[in-house]
Amino acid sequence: MHSVREALRSRVGRGMVTAELAVAILAALSLFLLLCWGLFLVVQQLRCVDTAAAVARQEARGDRAAAATARAQAPDGARVEVRRRSGQVRVRVSLVVRPFAGGRVSVPLQAEAAVASEPGGMDR
Repeated sequence: MHSVREALRSRVGRGMVTAELAVAILAALSLFLLLCWGLFLVVQQLRCVDTAAAVARQEARGDRAAAATARAQAPDGARVEVRRRSGQVRVRVSLVVRPFAGGRVSVPLQAEAAVASEPGGMDR
């Protein structure tokens, strides 16, 4: 009877290790996905910043064709707003990012750039 108890105890011990390992793997996978999501957000924010700066620069020069090319570099779904006021060009790029299609959680990203209008800017 003694050996039966030891066999049962050994079996239960192995089952606990397996359960703990499964939980640890799920936790590690969740952390990895969270880090990937964070990296994706950083990349999208940098793309918004680059787009805002490029569009503002080209609009301030008066180069509409180059500004349109710069707008095309914006992330998918981004909204680009251009405002001219008192010798300045202000560009705001806004983007709402969701982790999964139709997800309830969303992260709003925004970048803004302001550049002084260049005198005699070309209008193309």
